[in-house]
Amino acid sequence: MDTKILNKTIKISTILAMIFALPALGIFLGIYYFTGNLIVGAILGFGMHFVTLAFSGRISQWLLKKMS
Repeated sequence: MDTKILNKTIKISTILAMIFALPALGIFLGIYYFTGNLIVGAILGFGMHFVTLAFSGRISQWLLKKMS
């Protein structure tokens, strides 16, 4: 396998993982830290995670265009 393709794949996969995980984690931790309400933080973080997953195809295509 070509090293350029492998490097591009690793970069895009890492960026996608951060896009999908960090906003939901930030919402969860922010709500839990400032309000102390674990349930509300978990529900909103979980919801945000699924919203980003709903747009994962579009995000992936956009990222591929930008990295090309």
